[in-house]
Amino acid sequence: MSNNNAVKPGSAGIWEVIKPLLVLSEHKRPLGFLAISAFSVALPAFVGAWLGEFSTAMLACMGGLAILYMRQTNISRRMMTLATCAFGFALSFAVGVLTSFDPLVSAATLTLNVFLATLICRFYAVPPPGTLFFVVVACLARTIPFDLPLAAERTGILMFGSMSACLLAFCYSVYQIYFSKEYTHRPTEEPDHHILAISIESAAISLFVGGGYLFALLVNLDNPYWVPISTAAIMQGATFRAIWHRNVHRIVGTTIGMGIAWAIFSLSPSTWTLALLIFLLSFFIEVLITRNYGLAVIFITPLTVIFSDVAIANTSTDILILSRLFDIILGSFIGYIGGWVIHHRPFVDAVQKCLAKRSA
Repeated sequence: MSNNNAVKPGSAGIWEVIKPLLVLSEHKRPLGFLAISAFSVALPAFVGAWLGEFSTAMLACMGGLAILYMRQTNISRRMMTLATCAFGFALSFAVGVLTSFDPLVSAATLTLNVFLATLICRFYAVPPPGTLFFVVVACLARTIPFDLPLAAERTGILMFGSMSACLLAFCYSVYQIYFSKEYTHRPTEEPDHHILAISIESAAISLFVGGGYLFALLVNLDNPYWVPISTAAIMQGATFRAIWHRNVHRIVGTTIGMGIAWAIFSLSPSTWTLALLIFLLSFFIEVLITRNYGLAVIFITPLTVIFSDVAIANTSTDILILSRLFDIILGSFIGYIGGWVIHHRPFVDAVQKCLAKRSA
């Protein structure tokens, strides 16, 4: 007699594929860090709403993202890490605004930027968000109309946001270490000294990210920054299965996130409302980014749309959201192909062969 309650082999296999996409990691961050991170990103937005310079304040908000790289270490290492990331943000942004006058130059410098950021982050084993926000800053810089006299001013505004983030991080660190009981020291990861293997992988990632951006420019996509950002986000997976998971998370999470962005812009919110939304979205991102990437993407998407598209909010909301969604799907597809390449057996064997020759 057959058992109607038995699980079919095919369905069990499908569930084993889907289940990891829905799991919530146990890795949680201190509540104080979540709050100070969200406030660091949103503070320039509140100042911009107060001064009537909200679009300009978005540059400083991007600089505030540097606080996301703060680790649970001693204060001196925290501040050194944040200062280094702030410098990396400023350099990535400056190169972007200085080279956006020509598509080929812009794509070439973005490729070099991604290569260096990936190389450094992989060498020092920087945990999530890793290379991602360096790429985000570099790509959003390329959406700003080229204006050489304003390049230094714009970079300075971004650095102001990074400096305020460092100051807030220092104040929080003093409180956490000396007055709070929630501090637990976590040593940083050891550097990965396989520099040749890291260089080869970084070069492959940068070529796909830069190549995706150039392709988007050549087919005249409107502000195609979502393509390289999505490609970089997908290719951060440590394995091909992780890349597949990220691809599903990215597309599904982005679709839902774009729905949230559509609702936000449809309501024509005031600058004060947008500033509050930036705080809330940043908070939820930090809660979820270490627990489930797909859920975090739901909130990353509208936050990035606010950063980049607030100045063109008068454009048809439907057209704006649909064009961004298409760009993200295209970038995710390119990232999936790139992930298949760098985790493909012949590519891995070629890297190992280069390493063997070097050590011989």
